[in-house]
Amino acid sequence: MKKDLFRIIDANLNRSREGLRVCEEVVRFVLEDEKLTGEFKRARHSISRSIKRFPGALPEHRNTATDAGRDIVTKNGRKNYQDVFSANIQRSKEALRVLEEFSGIFNRSLSKSFGRIRFQVYDLEKKTIARL
Repeated sequence: MKKDLFRIIDANLNRSREGLRVCEEVVRFVLEDEKLTGEFKRARHSISRSIKRFPGALPEHRNTATDAGRDIVTKNGRKNYQDVFSANIQRSKEALRVLEEFSGIFNRSLSKSFGRIRFQVYDLEKKTIARL
């Protein structure tokens, strides 16, 4: 069971940071907003710092070669940078919720940390959508 939980957490760490990075690039290069870019970067780095408190080495449990979801193909109907931003901010929020739920099995304060980051991302989404 521990191995399975570690895989869930590892996948969602990657998903949350990847999604925020894509959003950060939209804010950086499309909106050219240095302050907002920094806020996305800080949120992404908060995830990385938080996971250092996790009890175990997550990549050791990664198994991308046989992952059941590996071959699921998603249609990418994105037509512009607003669509890209929306898809990736949603991806990050969902992954942070998963991290909040599953990390709580091991560490309640870590779960709370992911919850705080999730609400920061909600605020970043609101700020950014108003400008897009």
